[in-house]
This record gives sequence, structure tokens and C-alpha cells, in this order.
Amino acid sequence: MAHIIPFKGLRYNNDKIKDLRLVTTPPYDVISRSAQENYYNMHPNNVIRLEFGKEYDDDNENDNKYTRAASYLNHWIDNGVLLFEEKPALYLYEQIFTLKNGEVKSRKGIISLVKIEEFSKGVILPHEETLSKAKVDRYNLMSTTYSNFSQIFSLYMDPEKNITNIINQLAKEPAHISFQSDDNITENLWVITDESTIINIQKFFEQKQLFIADGHHRYETALNFRNKLREENPHYSPNDLFNYVMMMLVDMDDPGLVVFPTHRVIKDLNVFDEVHLMNELKENFFIEKIPFNSTLLLNEKEMSGMIEQSLNHKHNEKVFALYTGKEYYYLLTLKNVNVIAEALPQKSAAYQNLDVSILHTLILEKILGIDMENMANQKNLTYTRNADEAIHWVKTGKFQCAFLLNATKVYEIKNVSLANEKMPQKSTYFYPKLTTGLVMNKFM
Repeated sequence: MAHIIPFKGLRYNNDKIKDLRLVTTPPYDVISRSAQENYYNMHPNNVIRLEFGKEYDDDNENDNKYTRAASYLNHWIDNGVLLFEEKPALYLYEQIFTLKNGEVKSRKGIISLVKIEEFSKGVILPHEETLSKAKVDRYNLMSTTYSNFSQIFSLYMDPEKNITNIINQLAKEPAHISFQSDDNITENLWVITDESTIINIQKFFEQKQLFIADGHHRYETALNFRNKLREENPHYSPNDLFNYVMMMLVDMDDPGLVVFPTHRVIKDLNVFDEVHLMNELKENFFIEKIPFNSTLLLNEKEMSGMIEQSLNHKHNEKVFALYTGKEYYYLLTLKNVNVIAEALPQKSAAYQNLDVSILHTLILEKILGIDMENMANQKNLTYTRNADEAIHWVKTGKFQCAFLLNATKVYEIKNVSLANEKMPQKSTYFYPKLTTGLVMNKFM
């Protein structure tokens, strides 16, 4: 099963970089253009220049964001801004964060290199579809830098808590790195170089399957790039580091494992008729029309809060909220789960029972005519994990309606992966995102 190894991680030099908050970022795929500019301005050595560089009008084959990333990387290593670990290490990574309800949570996991395996081997399993454009971008970056700047986030099952017990013991010591991110998340990192501890952790992972939670594009890119390097080096060694990719490994039962929903917001349909939509929905859904409190002028945060509370009360049912910009919203509850089984006979029960599968198949495709290609290209569909934002977009008239969902459950992710299937894009949003720049892997 999973084969993990320690590595000489590339980290910022504490003597040169006093505040890691100034040089680290969230993952590239959640950074807006304005945020990218802010990170550029925050510090000349911010990891944004490596992971998600700027594009310019005069970019060419020899001077572009990928070649510049490689140049920055080599320059920072040569100047001692980035240093390799003296000994191969595993890394214990903890994020402490606060939810909207005030609850404080801690999520811990192990950062290691993991041997890259084809999905068909059943060792590392995906759960979500990917987009080719993102894979091309990550491939181009890997081709110039030969590095992983951010970790793929994967889950494993540890019912005996063998790995968890080791993690909790290690976490009793003071962290080697600790700082507060811009999002008020406490970032803690322990460097594990004790050989016996590393061997114990490796031993327990030998029996584990890994389920990719976040970073599907990066994993598929690493797999494709590994295959390219193997073709170019027919006498390669299995120990060559390009056969591995950097991952953060978290127990599926970790109490700090939080999944947020990703909501769907609809735009630019040639015709959007609310009455017609309601008539169509009646076939498969119970419909409740719920007014917002008419005696109060509610803001978007309060409106989304009401909707989320309604959804949460029915979290064990197949239910969605629909907002059309008026002083009310609808709760749509599936009448009969057999309907989705009939609509998707080629899919497993695990896939059929996903909220996003039901929404996409019975509403977006069947009623609104938004097919899979349309969804992939986001022609009439936009995603947001922020319910306030979804409400705002519809309320201002920029979008025609919003479908708000409950979060996908972790066991649903596992079941779909074990069925060798992939969820629709944007089915999950793990929070918080892993911080980029804490530790990096340069494999050539």
C-alpha cells in the first residue's frame, strides 16, 4: 500500500525571514488576481513568485511565469533565503482555527513524500474530476522548477489510532515553527528526524490507502511528469525522487477535519422563469417556500445564515435551498431516492446519493439544460463556498438564482473513491486550506 519516505525539505531561512506570514500563501487555486498582487507586494521573497507567478503581455517561450519561477527558486537557494533540511525528515503540521460559531478546532497531519502510483493500483484514490487547463499549468511549472511548492492533501483510515498516537505524542513538544496567518489560523510545524519514529510511521502507512482530498490536478500532473522522466531516463532508479510527490496525510477521523459546501450560482440562461422552474421541480422534490423575516431588513449575511440553518436542520435528507433574489427562499427535498438511481444506473449507490449528483442530474441538467460540458466551462454556472456571496450575486441581479447545499460528508468521499468513481468538480472544500511555503520539495 502507501509507501512514504522522509525528505530534505526546502524551508525559509529563519535568519533571513523573520515572519513567515509575509512569505507564505494559500494554495494557488484559491488566490484571486488582486490577492496575487497583494502577496507580491508583501515581501520580495513571497512564495507567490514560485507557485503562482504573474503573467505579462510580452511573455515568451524564454521569459514567462514558469521560467521566472525557476529563476527565483535557484536565486533564493543560492542566496540562502531557502535552505534544505540537514537530514531527511517528516513534518508534523497542525492548523488551529475558529469556525463561524466560535468553535476552535485543530487539524494535524504528516507531511512526507509519497510514492506516486497509478489510480488503477488502488493505493492512492481520487474523488473529484479535474480540468485539463489546470493540469497544463501545473505541468509547465513542474517542468521548469522540478519542485512541489505545496502539499497534496490526502486522507487515510486509522481506526486503531496507531499514527494518531504518534502524532499526539510528537505534538507535546514545542513546535519548531509557529505563527499566525492572515486568516487568524495558527500554523505549527514540527521537524521529525528521529529515525525510529520515522520507521514506525512508515510501517503503519504500509497498510493504508490514501484518498486525495485536495490537489487532484497536482497529483495527476506529478504522475504524468514522472512518466515523462521515466521515458527520458530508461535506467532510472525507483529511489529517484521524481517517483514521489509531497503530501499532507490526515486521518479521516481527525476532529479538525472540516468540509464546507460549494454552492452553485446560475447566470446567463436565455430564459429563467421561476414559476416554470417550480412546476418542473414538483415532480421530484417537496417544495417549501420560506419567507425571510419581513419585520426586519436583513442583510445578506443574515439571509444566508437563515438558509444555512434550514439546510442544517435537514442534513440527513437530500435537500437544497434555492434563492431567486426575492424576500423568500425555497427548500427542495428529494421525494424518492430511487429517482436518482434510475437517472444514473451506470453509477454506484455512493455516487447516486451525493447531493451534488442529485442537484446536477435532476435540476441543472434535466430542468435548466446545463450539461456537463457547460458546467466544466462554467458557461452558465459559477461556484462559491461563500453563501453570503451567492446571495449577493443574485440579489444584485448579476445572477439569476443560487442553489445552496450542505457539505459533502467525509464518509461519502471515501465511498465514492472506493467505488473507483469521481465526484463532480467542486464537490468539496476542505477548510482550512494548507499553507504554501512552509516546507517545499525540490526533487531534481
